[in-house]
Amino acid sequence: MGTPLILLAAAYGAAAGLVLPRAAYRLSVPSGEPRPRDCPAGHPVVGWLGPARCAGCAGPPYGSRGAGPAAVAAAACAALAAAPGARPEAAVFVALVPVLVLLALVDLAVHRLPDVLTLPLALATAALLGGAALLPGAAGSWRLALQGGAALGAAYLVLFLINPAGMGLGDVKLALALGVALGWYGWGVWMAGAFLGLAYGALYGLGLVVRGRASGGTGFAFGPFMAAGALSGVLLGGFGA
Repeated sequence: MGTPLILLAAAYGAAAGLVLPRAAYRLSVPSGEPRPRDCPAGHPVVGWLGPARCAGCAGPPYGSRGAGPAAVAAAACAALAAAPGARPEAAVFVALVPVLVLLALVDLAVHRLPDVLTLPLALATAALLGGAALLPGAAGSWRLALQGGAALGAAYLVLFLINPAGMGLGDVKLALALGVALGWYGWGVWMAGAFLGLAYGALYGLGLVVRGRASGGTGFAFGPFMAAGALSGVLLGGFGA
């Protein structure tokens, strides 16, 4: 894909990342608790998209994540635009990045992946890649994508049943969308992305234990590592295509 389109994808990611913190604040609540309508000082939070700042307060009272989400989204979008070249699936992968970044922000905050994001993400990924498969130049298989989604969702469901304390149902639902994306380029890419997601999370958990910041049974947000593994796999598949 040409440099202008890569830059356009990066700009899209950066713009999306800048308006995610407000949604992250409103979604970062434990299961069963109501979503906040006000900032901690009691001022109404208007809308879902925007920076985590309150116009009625001096400063950012409910947290400002700075340029972090924008930088991550911009880098991921640029990489996903560059890897497959001028292929229709590139637009699909780029479009879905902000949702993954938002899920990561929520998971890091409250160790939860809300259904309002994970389930629509799975449906959107399958539907959009189905549309991409109908366009000329597509390098993947929609049939394999659907099989990949079912397989990764089933694999994470088994992990959840084996160790419910270490794996949440939100991770299982996120695996559906990530498996669809990974399956698009075939089983080799699927296996690479699935393995890398587990490996990234395991290395992070081991690092916490080594530094004395956690024990073997301490839970942590696993969704960001799943997404990072899927990103790695899709990039490998895109460059290979």
